[in-house]
Amino acid sequence: MLDLYRAIWRASAGRQMILIALAFAVAVLAAAPLSYQKEIINELTDGSATPEKVVWLCVGMMAVILLSLGLKWLMGFRSNTLGEDMIRLIRKAILTGFTSDEGNSKNAGQVATMVSAEAEELGKFSGSAFSEPVVQIGTLISVIGFIASTQPKLGLIAVLIIVPQVVVVLYTQVRVNTLISKRVHVLRQASGQITGVDVTTLQGEVEQAFDTIFETRRKIFHWKLSTKFFLSAVNGAGSVGVLMLGGALVLRGQTDVGTVVAATLGLGRLQAPTAFLIAFYRQVSATRVKYELLRSAFPKESQQKSPAQST
Repeated sequence: MLDLYRAIWRASAGRQMILIALAFAVAVLAAAPLSYQKEIINELTDGSATPEKVVWLCVGMMAVILLSLGLKWLMGFRSNTLGEDMIRLIRKAILTGFTSDEGNSKNAGQVATMVSAEAEELGKFSGSAFSEPVVQIGTLISVIGFIASTQPKLGLIAVLIIVPQVVVVLYTQVRVNTLISKRVHVLRQASGQITGVDVTTLQGEVEQAFDTIFETRRKIFHWKLSTKFFLSAVNGAGSVGVLMLGGALVLRGQTDVGTVVAATLGLGRLQAPTAFLIAFYRQVSATRVKYELLRSAFPKESQQKSPAQST
C-alpha cells in the first residue's frame, strides 16, 4: 500500500497538497452546523429565544453550510480532474511498456483489459487518494469532539460504534482482496485466449474462466453484503443508545434537550464518513492489488518508467 501511495505522491505531489488543504478546511467546518442546531433548540426550549436571535443563528448556520459546500465542490472538481489526468498517464505508460516489449509477451487482449478497466480504476483512485481520507477522518474527529465536549457519555457511544466496524472491515477485506486478485488474473487469461487464437479451439476453457469469475464475484458479494448488514446494525444500535442515555440524562437534569438532539444528528453525520472510510479502505486495498498486477505485467525495464514517473 505504501508503494502505491508513494507512486501517486511522486506523480502529483503539488496538486495533492492543495486537495489536502481543502479537505482539512471542510473537516474543520463539519461540526459547526451541529453547534448552531444545539443553540437554536436550546433557545426555543428554555423560552429565552427572540425572533431576531433565531434568525441570526439560522443565517450563521446557512453561511457555514454554503461555505462547506463550496469547498467540497472545489475539492471534488480538482480531485476528479487529477484522477482523469492520472488515467491518461497510466494508459500512456501501459502502451509504452507494451510497444517496448520486444517479445510482445503480452497480447492485445490483455493490454486492452489493462488500458480500459484497470487503468480507469487506478487513475480514478489517485485523484482522491489523499484528500478524501483527510476530509472523512477529520469529519469524524470534529463531530466526535463536539459531541464529547458537550456530553462525554454520548461521545463515548459515538466512539464505541466505530471500533467494531473497523475490526470487521479489516477482517473481511483480506479475503475480498484475495478474490479480487484471482478475478483479475482469470479475466486477463480469458481475454488473452479470446484474442490470441481461434476462440473455438479454447471455448471450453474460456467458458470455464467465465464461470470462475462468476463464482469469485458471488463470494465477494457475500462478504461485502454481510459486512454491510453488521455495520448497519451497529449504527442502529448507536442511535438507540444515544436516545436512551440522552433521554435519561435529560430526565435527571444532567444535560439539555439541545445537546441530545445535536448528538443524535451528529451520530447521523458520523455514519456517512464512517461508511465512506470503510468503502475507501476496500477501494485502496483492491486498487493496491491491481497496481501490483499492473507493475508485474511488464518486464523490469519497462517498469523503470512507471505512471508515477511520467510527469
